[in-house]
Amino acid sequence: MKQKIELLSPVGSFENLHAAIQGGADAIYFGVEQLNMRAKSINSFSLDDISRIKAICSQNNIKAYITLNTVMYEHDMQLLKTILKEVKNQEIDAVIAADFAVMEFCKQLKIPVHVSTQANVSNIESVKFFANFSDAVVLARELTLKQVKQITDEIARKKIKGISGELMRIEVFIHGALCMAISGKCYLSLHSQNSSANRGACAQNCRHAYKVRDMETGEELMIDNEYIMSPKDLCTINILDQVIESGATILKIEGRGKGPEYVYTVTKSYCQAIEEIQAGTYTQEKSEAWKIELNKVYNRGFWEGYYLGKQLGEWTINPGSAATEKKVYVGKGSNYFSKIKVGEFILESGSIAVGDTLLVTSPDYGIVKEKLIYW
Repeated sequence: MKQKIELLSPVGSFENLHAAIQGGADAIYFGVEQLNMRAKSINSFSLDDISRIKAICSQNNIKAYITLNTVMYEHDMQLLKTILKEVKNQEIDAVIAADFAVMEFCKQLKIPVHVSTQANVSNIESVKFFANFSDAVVLARELTLKQVKQITDEIARKKIKGISGELMRIEVFIHGALCMAISGKCYLSLHSQNSSANRGACAQNCRHAYKVRDMETGEELMIDNEYIMSPKDLCTINILDQVIESGATILKIEGRGKGPEYVYTVTKSYCQAIEEIQAGTYTQEKSEAWKIELNKVYNRGFWEGYYLGKQLGEWTINPGSAATEKKVYVGKGSNYFSKIKVGEFILESGSIAVGDTLLVTSPDYGIVKEKLIYW
């Protein structure tokens, strides 16, 4: 019997949480305080938000995973224990972790663990080892689909069970930003700005344009107008059937630092694709239509990562997003008249015209996207 496919969406705000639910996510992952890999790029949730997140997820019958996947120092232990106590109290479904201290505390508290991609798990022996602490492993991002299938086949053949007694599950990334470093373990930001990526404080130096200088002659070279340390974003919508065939059962979207329209669009596209694959109606024509939708939200261009066996990365030619739709702030809501279902908005910048698409976001409702038909 095949395990159910679980679509896992990124949540960096309550707007994103509702957007993920609207898009059809089976589970979400989020971080709190400074002990997660997006601590610098977003305003992380607080300890007090955990109960609200869990309540919303329970109401919508989806799972909630918390990321505690940074390198942990001795001075982090008290905060870590405090967070884990609340995680246990609120019955969060799992902790995503790479540090053994986190895994050990979770084992003591009987909190399920997913081993983070930062652990760089690339073979069945590592999966067997982490089965002593976890129920799922996020494999290294550099593996091919053939290598992923070898691991999932061995889990089934050897009946490798996690700490809960169930067969180990394999989790892979299917969409979003990629890092130039092996499974995200980068020290460039720490070296140049004393801001550690492995502590959730990446300064994203790799996304800049660079010149190469010959130190003897002083000659400078540009590298084909490419951002030589900034990979294109991962996009597997065209090969999603092959990803599922590999045996991975948790399909993870990157993007806790992105907006709710990104979370909604990407989640919805992959949710529809999974449904089509399971129904036997998935086609390349449909995947191209989903890719058009994915292109509308933030991206640095797309490639399939290393899943098809490519030896080198594909690098972006743009410093920012290549999205085909541009998002411009125009105003904010000031009132909502629930009886007549009319909202009042104050225009603070720019202008709007008939035919424009209006995007409204809310921490209580996610997103509403409508075309303006009269003005």
